[in-house]
Amino acid sequence: MIRVPQKRLLSAAAAVGLAVAGLTVAAAPAASAAPCTDIDVPVARGTGEPGTLGLIVGDPVFSAVQNRLRPRSVSGYRVDYPADLGQPASVQRGNTDLVNHVRTQAAACPQQRFVLVGYSQGANVVDNSIGISSAGAVVGGPIAATIPADLAPRIAAILLFGNPIRAIGRSVTGTYAGRTKDYCAFGDPVCQAGGLNILAHLSYGGEAGDAAAFAASKV
Repeated sequence: MIRVPQKRLLSAAAAVGLAVAGLTVAAAPAASAAPCTDIDVPVARGTGEPGTLGLIVGDPVFSAVQNRLRPRSVSGYRVDYPADLGQPASVQRGNTDLVNHVRTQAAACPQQRFVLVGYSQGANVVDNSIGISSAGAVVGGPIAATIPADLAPRIAAILLFGNPIRAIGRSVTGTYAGRTKDYCAFGDPVCQAGGLNILAHLSYGGEAGDAAAFAASKV
């Protein structure tokens, strides 16, 4: 089951439709708790990325995680933010929504754990949410909110793809370092300083199986 914030449904439908093969999409307002699954997978998509959770990364990674974790129940959540280069504070809006979602779900579902996924600008959203500032990175910005320390043990894994903070010499450190898999394809200019292969930035769907295996090892 994937939750899509209600105000994002029309734009998602215009891009590729709300149904992705094998997945059921349930509309619900942002900041309202979804049914309690074993694992919840909030996904922050990349800039302008179509798809329910993101055609390049979110959809294939969610599907792979769901398959890998069976028979445990897995839900997905599309982080509600513009993912738009032209909108001020896009990253901060996603950062705030992701933190609010985790807090709301954690309060409603005491046994639920989380796998956080972020691609490109969405990786900045996740970085900020775990207390690693993306300020100074491509489409980055200062931290607007962080996941409370008491909820940190419930963040089972973090999967990042084309993470812009890597291009400025930053990475996930501290509490979440051992639970994070941060993919940067060789030559990807978004995450590798001096990278020149923009096609590398579009290649991360091929890592879905490896990412799911990593998440399963941490859950």
